[in-house]
Amino acid sequence: MNKYLSALSNGVIKENPTFVLLLGMCPTLATTTSAINGLSMGLATTFVLIISNTLISCLKKLIPDAVRIPAFIVVIAGAVTVLQLLIKAYLPSLNSSLGIFIPLIVVNCIVLGRAESVASKSNPLVAMFDGIGIGLGFTLALTILASVREFLGSGMVFGTPIYPDQYGSLVFILAPGAFLVLGMLIALFNIITKRQ
Repeated sequence: MNKYLSALSNGVIKENPTFVLLLGMCPTLATTTSAINGLSMGLATTFVLIISNTLISCLKKLIPDAVRIPAFIVVIAGAVTVLQLLIKAYLPSLNSSLGIFIPLIVVNCIVLGRAESVASKSNPLVAMFDGIGIGLGFTLALTILASVREFLGSGMVFGTPIYPDQYGSLVFILAPGAFLVLGMLIALFNIITKRQ
C-alpha cells in the first residue's frame, strides 16, 4: 500500500511534471489561457497516462526490446484516439478549444517518459497509480497556471467574473504571460517544497 501512495504523492509533489521536471511545456503554455482549458487538458493527459501505463505494464513481457519505444507510442496513440473520439462525440466545444493539443498527447514526453521509466518496469497496479499521480500533478499545475493567467488577464476564473475585465492585463492571456506566470509559480513551488 505504501508504494501506491508513494506513486501518487511523487507525481503531485516530488516529480511534478510541470513545476519540478519541466516536461510537457507545449500544452502547458499553449492551453492554459483559461482555467477550464487547463483543467480539461490535464484530465485528458491523466486519462491517457492511466490507460497507457496500465496497458504497457500488462504487455511489457510481450514487447521485444528492439521495438519497445515504437510499441509504447502505438499503445499511447490508441489511448489518445479513444480519448479524442469520446471528446468529439460528447464535448465538441472542448474539442474545438483544445484543438491540435489532444492528438499531440501522443508525443508528450510526460506520457512516454512514464511508460519508459515506470510502466515498463512495474506491475500494472503500480503503473496505474503512477499514471494517476503524475496526471493529478499535471492537472493541478495546469489548472493553477490557467486560473492565475485567466484571473490576471481577464478578471475571471472558470469563466466567472471576479473583477471588471477592463482592469485585466492582456499580456497574461498571451504567450509572454504564460512564461511569466509559469516562472513565478515554479519559484513559489520551490519555496513551499523546500520549507517542508
